[in-house]
Amino acid sequence: MQSPQSSPVAPDTGEPKSVDIIKVSARSRSTAVAGAVAGVVREHNRAEVQAIGAGAVNQAVKAIAIARGYLREDGIDVIVIPYFTEVMIDGQERTAVRMTVEPR
Repeated sequence: MQSPQSSPVAPDTGEPKSVDIIKVSARSRSTAVAGAVAGVVREHNRAEVQAIGAGAVNQAVKAIAIARGYLREDGIDVIVIPYFTEVMIDGQERTAVRMTVEPR
């Protein structure tokens, strides 16, 4: 269960705010993704990162490690919660690794 601080709620509905998913490919620059992750965590208090395939997962993990350093400079210590999810791409179901990044 998430505390109110780690899951901001929409003021009008009381529902958790949805955060756009940061999609990472094997060709993504890890520093660019890290900047996006850090920015989303600063703004929304959590980020969702998604990758499909070994190369993409590698880039995503590197980016999150870099983002931890960026956020540490602001006094924010984050944890990562990885899980599998199914996504539809071009009519085919694929398994993706999704990682929630949120303050400890």
